[in-house]
Amino acid sequence: MEDFLRVSQNINDVNLTEKKHDGVNRIGLIVAGCIGATAVGLSVLAFPFVSPALRKVCLPFVPATPTQIRNVMTALNGRNGKVIDLGSGDGRLVVEAAKKGFSSDGIDLNRVLVWYSRFSAFSNGVYAKTNFMCNDLFKVSLSDYDNVIVFGVSEMMEIIEMKASEELSQYGGRLVVCRFPLPSKPPTAIIGTGIDTVWVYDIERKIN
Repeated sequence: MEDFLRVSQNINDVNLTEKKHDGVNRIGLIVAGCIGATAVGLSVLAFPFVSPALRKVCLPFVPATPTQIRNVMTALNGRNGKVIDLGSGDGRLVVEAAKKGFSSDGIDLNRVLVWYSRFSAFSNGVYAKTNFMCNDLFKVSLSDYDNVIVFGVSEMMEIIEMKASEELSQYGGRLVVCRFPLPSKPPTAIIGTGIDTVWVYDIERKIN
């Protein structure tokens, strides 16, 4: 009888141990699944911010400072018509231009920032005056705009100069450049100093 009880106890101990192991394995699978899902989610969110570094011309997202925004708005004083910000990021310049009465567009490859910009325009009451596009800034035609804003990097400024000279000259327009000036064209005006410097270029209408 004692042997039977001992065997039964051993069987119960084995069953309890297996259940504990099953519980630990189940918890481990749940934790691993959560970690994996989190990693995938972070990768999806991070990709739009990392992908610019994989392009031929890397244009990272660096928000404009309040001083830079004021300088850009100063460069647009007395102007009218449509504005586009090439590489508009979180849309703060487009929103600010819309507050000044401009019909303002922004273009950026980062889909997350494009959606954030739309929300920002809505929360600032200028949604109807703005339009944010997820696209390559080099593929948009500047001929539809009177004023163009660019927060660029040095590697892209030669391309921007050629693009503006060809497309803005159809009707004439103003190019407002931040952080890096155009490589060869002299500016009409320079506003601010240091990292907040803004270069203004007036592109005259081409006479056919």
